[in-house]
Amino acid sequence: MGTTRENGSLYSKIEGKIATVEFGHPASNSFVAELLDRLTVELNQLSENDAISVIVLKSEGDRAFCAGASFDELMAVSNLEEGKVFFSGFANVINAMRTCTKPIVGRVQGKTVGGGVGLAAACDYVFASVEASVRLSELTIGIAPLVIAPAVERKIGTAAISELSLAPSEWKNAYWAQEKGLFSKVFDNIKELDKELGFFTQKLASYHPEALQEWKKVLWQGTEHWNTLLTDRAAITGTLVLSEFTKNALSKFKK
Repeated sequence: MGTTRENGSLYSKIEGKIATVEFGHPASNSFVAELLDRLTVELNQLSENDAISVIVLKSEGDRAFCAGASFDELMAVSNLEEGKVFFSGFANVINAMRTCTKPIVGRVQGKTVGGGVGLAAACDYVFASVEASVRLSELTIGIAPLVIAPAVERKIGTAAISELSLAPSEWKNAYWAQEKGLFSKVFDNIKELDKELGFFTQKLASYHPEALQEWKKVLWQGTEHWNTLLTDRAAITGTLVLSEFTKNALSKFKK
């Protein structure tokens, strides 16, 4: 059973040296601003926790991994400041994942859209199920995947992000995502995925914690400017969401 809470839910549990962070929302695990803020705070705290070596990021249930930004909150943005604040939520989470001192392993069990693709891309290693199709649907509602683009492009390259984003109503399957580098491993079912994820994270957590930290820094080298870049992109997206075009597209979508 998934959460029924309007603001979503966030649970962390620590077993041995592995912290598992699970987010959920009744609308296909989409993100309201409050949930994005809570996830950012949680990741920053775990980054400082010397008792753990690895973080697993997952979502509730066995269906969608993440439907991106909350539709209702997108519809409710009424001025530039609100728009910037809302889209900065994703910017802050991606930056928290990037600067986190622990490797983050994603568990993507189902479809993922928009901001959800950004989260998967900001993980350091991703286990996915065959059901984990991806889509960047932003252009269909009058915005663009500006905030998450640096994270997605870092993983899959410009050609693949062009292909994904310019066909915004098309799903790409999990094997496409694996071939492009977004997913590390793809499994036929969730049971098998979880078994292998368990083995993998146990092994990863047994390595020298300082070696993991130093290596994570190297993997994310050259992204130091993202604090500014992603916030700037959030402001542009906030402007787009207020346009007449987007308001119309959103209300059509809602119907």
